[in-house]
Amino acid sequence: MQQPSILLTTLNAKYIHLNLAIRLLYELNKTDERLAWKEFTIKEDTDEMAAYCSEFEVVCFSCYIWNITQTLTVAKKIKQINPNTSILLGGPEVTYDWQQLIFSDEVDYIITGEGEIPFAQFLANYPNTDHIDNLVSKTNGIIHYHNNSTAFELEKYASTNPYQNDDPATLANRVLYIETSRGCPYKCEFCLASLDNRVRFLPTEHIKNNLRYLMTHGKTIKFLDRTFNVKKDFTIDMFQFILDHAKPDNVFQFEITADILHPAIMQFIKEKVPKGMFRFEIGIQTVNQKANLEVSRKQDFAKTKGVILALKDYVEMHLDLIVGLPLDYWDDIKYSFEEVFKLFPPELQLGFLKFLKGTPVREKYQEHGYVFDEVAPYQIIRSNYLSELELAAITKLEHALEIYWNKKRLKYTLQYITSHYSIFDFLLALGKYFEQKSSFYQYTLNDIYHIAFDFIQENYSVDTVLPQLLAIDYYLHHKIKPSSKFIAEISKKEKFALLESLKLPHQKLRYVVLPIDFNFKEMQETFSVIPTIEYLIFEYNGSSLPKIIYNYQRN
Repeated sequence: MQQPSILLTTLNAKYIHLNLAIRLLYELNKTDERLAWKEFTIKEDTDEMAAYCSEFEVVCFSCYIWNITQTLTVAKKIKQINPNTSILLGGPEVTYDWQQLIFSDEVDYIITGEGEIPFAQFLANYPNTDHIDNLVSKTNGIIHYHNNSTAFELEKYASTNPYQNDDPATLANRVLYIETSRGCPYKCEFCLASLDNRVRFLPTEHIKNNLRYLMTHGKTIKFLDRTFNVKKDFTIDMFQFILDHAKPDNVFQFEITADILHPAIMQFIKEKVPKGMFRFEIGIQTVNQKANLEVSRKQDFAKTKGVILALKDYVEMHLDLIVGLPLDYWDDIKYSFEEVFKLFPPELQLGFLKFLKGTPVREKYQEHGYVFDEVAPYQIIRSNYLSELELAAITKLEHALEIYWNKKRLKYTLQYITSHYSIFDFLLALGKYFEQKSSFYQYTLNDIYHIAFDFIQENYSVDTVLPQLLAIDYYLHHKIKPSSKFIAEISKKEKFALLESLKLPHQKLRYVVLPIDFNFKEMQETFSVIPTIEYLIFEYNGSSLPKIIYNYQRN
């Protein structure tokens, strides 16, 4: 057998992520004995990665905004170790605006667009590559490039399985990616998917065979389709196939467009899908219709909101907002944030506009006074609508959002804030306060709660409910009974008398008994403050989050 001399590789953001692109290319071309594949992560030692790769004649990197900087660093080091190793780059990050990159000493070839056809031709013809469509190469400073928009026929993926070359045992705790289609019917100008408006579907039996394999060997399966629900019958067919073949612990993630979700799909979910099995990623981006129209984006927020509320008890929701869209001023961003937060999604991502190569928003950046970082991920610095100071402030809000809401550390406190104050102003101020007291990148769980408690004491001192809710959130976040903080428990004598009267097994389990002065059940349901004298009893078994046992004592 010939020694492999051409390496397909990439630098993943995290170990749990897998790269579908290099698996697809390897699967299509694995009869070529020169070909090998291997994945790294962006956190690995660049010298070690370069040393490994320098043993090959050609190293082919799959490039994205999250790995391009590290990829080019590794490529430079490969050339230092072995100048004869050729470097080929492919992927969305190098498909557009490649003209400067190809002149870098560490880059020999670039594949633009879909990689299947040019990569196969590269393997067949290397090193004579000047005539290959969609392959950029250089000879003595002369660039060779023939642009051809011919798309790969996805039907050719029939009877292939890109994951069959993995050790099945390694798939169990990774995020497994699958695509059922390519392209997007929408034209959002900040998104690369908008550049390919022709939606093409892979063969249905191929999808199902691969999906069955992933369900058997993996747990979390993420669909890469930009709008999974673009075809009603296909969506329901895939959902039914999943229900027929999934393991009990399988979780499936889909990116959907909520305002076009067909009522039949919603009814199917409500009637058949077990809670926790499906996770929907929904890009709301902004509620400001002027901003939406400015980037060629169509969205009916009223319909989107209705779908989210209708399915929130059936599907876990991940909602996205983007800061920095054209015509989106500070007050518009605040309004969008507060309207979306009222939906209480399990996860709300507040992202910042990125000027991806090839997107219209990047090409038209001067129209809106945009200044953005020229280094990936090309994030907004300022615009006609937001100053650098305003963007820096929202960054602090985003950190507070991640720490306290997305990590589920202040669920009830923040729900209460939303109903009685401005959640935008609260998280903005909390983020600034957190940065003064600690670091967003290095803190303890105790830091998180003490900083929030002190912040509330300093800024909301007249509100007696907030510190009680913070204490409730604190006690609910621990599997093992934590140290007593924020609100004093009732006396030991009263506590054990109460536990005995309720016949609770305090010899086997651990309990915290908090006195509060409002009806917690009513707070959970309506966020209304109804005065009462109430004990909340938290029961800890040491292996799962505690449950609350209610015992009311009313005036």
